Amino acid sequence: MGRSLMARRIKREFPGVTAYFDRHRKRRFRFRKKGFSAEIQGEYGSDEFRRNYERALTGYRSQEVGAQATKRSTINALVVSYYKSPEFVSLADSTKATYRREIERLRDEHGHRLVVQMKRPHVVKLLEPLADRPSARNNRLRMLRMLLNHAVEIGWRSDNPTTAIRKMRTGSQGFHTWTEAEIEKFFTHHEIGTLAHTAVTLMLHTACSRVDAVRLGWQNVSGARLQYRRQKTERFSEVVVDIPIHPDLQRVLDVLPKGQLTFLETSGGSSRSSNGLGNAMRKWCDAAGLPACSAHGLRKACATRLAEAGASEREIMAWTGHSSPQMVQIYAGKARRGLMADQGFAKLIQNETGSNVDEPNENGSTK
Repeated sequence: MGRSLMARRIKREFPGVTAYFDRHRKRRFRFRKKGFSAEIQGEYGSDEFRRNYERALTGYRSQEVGAQATKRSTINALVVSYYKSPEFVSLADSTKATYRREIERLRDEHGHRLVVQMKRPHVVKLLEPLADRPSARNNRLRMLRMLLNHAVEIGWRSDNPTTAIRKMRTGSQGFHTWTEAEIEKFFTHHEIGTLAHTAVTLMLHTACSRVDAVRLGWQNVSGARLQYRRQKTERFSEVVVDIPIHPDLQRVLDVLPKGQLTFLETSGGSSRSSNGLGNAMRKWCDAAGLPACSAHGLRKACATRLAEAGASEREIMAWTGHSSPQMVQIYAGKARRGLMADQGFAKLIQNETGSNVDEPNENGSTK
């Protein structure tokens, strides 16, 4: 990655961080802001890096609050309160980092403003600069809504001025769902025994996300089943994903050493970070000629396969670990619509002709 491209990426993802080379020509990172400075340890983008960035932000804000005696009822003070709330504290570290990026931008630009004075036109004004980027605008609106909901909860406001403001249409369908042809193309390029093949097989046949895939190992295997708790919800949910091991996945796992710490560990025997896996997946997909594919698309592909096989929403939720059917409907909605369209068409023809025709049942076969 070029130096200027790296600098732009750092500025966008981790405001206040700059990269430099030490006397051994090793790239290092430092957080600097208004006289505050802290070294950011860890591989760029890794979980360790993000945790240390969070600590640096906390240190900076603690100094800032102490030096400037943050005024009560300002957006700055509201952010401080929100960061201490159960809602924020219970979030996964990766989610906290995502929220902080937008919240800190708002705080830097508008931290001095009084929360009680914010009205709908003020919110619209804050969103105007992002009108040409619908996703970014929607994300800012979401963060503002959460902050102002918190203001209502702690008694700083009696209403939330963002409630009447709608999100913009983005036209985005989210992460691309791998097709069967793309899955076959990937496995043709990355043969069994390679880390790329192991990683994709693991995620495709478990519907797990990157943060969970890098933690899975033999400790999660019980007989012919795989059991784990999702990292994203383990702090506030007792739900355990308990699924049978698919034969294709079993063949891949059978060749892995039993003493291996995790299934996707690094060559040095350490656990792989979720961001490290994401970066590797990008390289593997590009090498296979699949620029639209990503790790998250495998989670959707697994849900789609289950839906196409006739699995109910509750059955799919048992695999994905979702606590509500809404996300499953998004993940597997297309497959569900196609199956229901076939069933509806069979009923239509039967009604028109007065005879039984081959009608696809829930598992996609006919009767």
